[in-house]
Amino acid sequence: MRLIHEPTTDLTYDDCFFVPSRSSVTSRFAVDLSSDDGTSTTIPLVAANMTAVSGKRMAEVMARRGGLAILPQDLAIERLVEVITAVKGRDTLVDHPLTLDPAGTVGQARALLPKRPHGIVAVIDADRRVLGAVSEQELAGRDTFTAVEDVMTTDVPTMSVRDARGEAAQVHARVAAAHHEAVLVTDDDGRLLGVLTARGVLRSSIYDPALDARGRLRIGAAVGINADVVSRARVLVDAGADVIVMDTAHGHQDRMIEAVAAVRDLLGDPEATDVRVVAGNVVTAEGTRDLVEAGADIVKVGVGPGAMCTTRMMTGVGRPQFSAVLECAREARQLGARVWADGGVRHPRDVALALAAGASNVMIGSWFAGTHESPGDMRTDGTGRMYKESFGMASKRAVSSRTAAEDAFSRARKSLFEEGISTSRMYLAEGAGSVEDLLDSITAGVRSSCTYAGAGDLAGLRERAVIGLQSAAGYAEGRPLATSWS
Repeated sequence: MRLIHEPTTDLTYDDCFFVPSRSSVTSRFAVDLSSDDGTSTTIPLVAANMTAVSGKRMAEVMARRGGLAILPQDLAIERLVEVITAVKGRDTLVDHPLTLDPAGTVGQARALLPKRPHGIVAVIDADRRVLGAVSEQELAGRDTFTAVEDVMTTDVPTMSVRDARGEAAQVHARVAAAHHEAVLVTDDDGRLLGVLTARGVLRSSIYDPALDARGRLRIGAAVGINADVVSRARVLVDAGADVIVMDTAHGHQDRMIEAVAAVRDLLGDPEATDVRVVAGNVVTAEGTRDLVEAGADIVKVGVGPGAMCTTRMMTGVGRPQFSAVLECAREARQLGARVWADGGVRHPRDVALALAAGASNVMIGSWFAGTHESPGDMRTDGTGRMYKESFGMASKRAVSSRTAAEDAFSRARKSLFEEGISTSRMYLAEGAGSVEDLLDSITAGVRSSCTYAGAGDLAGLRERAVIGLQSAAGYAEGRPLATSWS
């Protein structure tokens, strides 16, 4: 990457822009977005280890489309194991179904529908064989306590998983002709396996899933540094976690360095294991070097850029994210390690700039909170717009949850200090409420950035990108207008 002018101050993503270069890359689809950090992501995107962002649904969908989700450290270890095990068992092609037995109610079906964007609840028997299905169409005007067997449609299009893995164009034509442009997919024994949508077929021809050595979806989990780090990490790895994220707000501290070294000892030589160790957060070359030398494969970069974070306003601590990623990535690569850019991205351009600065993956939090796949309950505001609540992981709300097992006095002391927003509305984009819709938008932007730079992959983007610096007026000039300016 080359900067047109050497900056004299640290830079945010808004301060930067790409200058187009001569390119031989003729199509966005020709760009390879695979990372080089050992996580096997085929798109450089990671769902953040936030309670309002990453859970079972998010992890499944992110990995199916080539990304990764990191489960938050606040969940009980038993729950983490349960989620990891479930995701490892998910199909790599079809979406996991929403199901009810025939005695389930219309009210239960209405509660389930927002959990997935495909808009179908399958009605199944005890052997998981399809009896029918309901959607908003079948539920409209029905009493809440009515049994779904009384309102379901039995004219349900189905497809065997063998047929679903056929030639994409033919499968797409068949699915697109079905009701809701979706079919229920069954396994070889006729039991319900999942849901396949016409758009899902298209995406399967564009994205490659992030898979482990056994062909299962990949998933990561976070570990705090104040508990029994090694035993917790051991349980997570035994359950199948592919990435262990050592997570704290101030990653450049002795306790973090000791924790990373302990987990590195547990896992052994990085060359002998597929499990990656991520540690952070830091914003300096020195912090990066110390974590890598302690045993981190990947360093998480970012202090204070997140939408839910108040660290910079409360403490004045942090660093503009583009400069932080640039410096830390250079140091990490010299040591044979990599960095993730964590926070501060609000548009696809920001993701592309982070990758050009040297990040191997970009971690996204609040942006993904407002999707069907995030763990929160769907809500509707006074205008009818759907949203989910998000909150920072150092907020009073998160700290209260994290310290629930402690005595009342300790909890009261810790509740006096918070650095994060405890509730914020993350609205679903109109007509695009799935995280997959966001992945489409982000990867389309990043692919286009690569073609403008003449780069066929992310390594080429880092090498060929030409970055200019702009004023706030320059940034404003590039923003689209929803209405006329006169």
